Amino acid sequence: MRKWIIPVAIIAVLVLFAISSYNGLVSVQADAKTAWSKVESSYQRRNDLIDNLVRTVKGSADFEKSTLEAVINARAKATSITIDPTNVTPEQMAQFQQAKSAEMSSLSRLLVSVEQYPNLKTTDAFKELQSQIEGTENRINVERDRFNDAVNIYDKKIKSFPSVIFAKLFGFNEIARFKSDAGAEKAPKVDFDFDKK
Repeated sequence: MRKWIIPVAIIAVLVLFAISSYNGLVSVQADAKTAWSKVESSYQRRNDLIDNLVRTVKGSADFEKSTLEAVINARAKATSITIDPTNVTPEQMAQFQQAKSAEMSSLSRLLVSVEQYPNLKTTDAFKELQSQIEGTENRINVERDRFNDAVNIYDKKIKSFPSVIFAKLFGFNEIARFKSDAGAEKAPKVDFDFDKK
């Protein structure tokens, strides 16, 4: 009977260690999923504001229809892409970021073209929406950073010994992070010479 005590004790310790490792991996993965949900929530807020902005701008009858259509189409494309953060590949993340960048680019063109419509710019609804969109962009940036922080903790956990053994055994895979757009590391060139033709 005594010869079984040591092997049983070793197996019990290994089982407890496996349970502890698994639960730790589940915890950090859940934190990464929650962080991703907050990113999506911030993007949803942007989409809702864009919809309100488009409706406000449509009230200006002579506003350029092509600009509005570009915003509506970019918004539709950006909202059609969904991601499971636990299985996201770098390619999927790049596609998601590209759609969101296109959405912001079309929104920027809309806001620039509004400059030609002084009556629209002075409406309270438009000014409020413009302010909320600016605040939302800041929220999106904060939530993307928090997501990357949560992914960093998760990735360190799944790559650390001995958790790496259980991560591979239970199928915990690396999660892709947000990356800056290509060329974002270069300072933009600003030209205030409005007299150029």
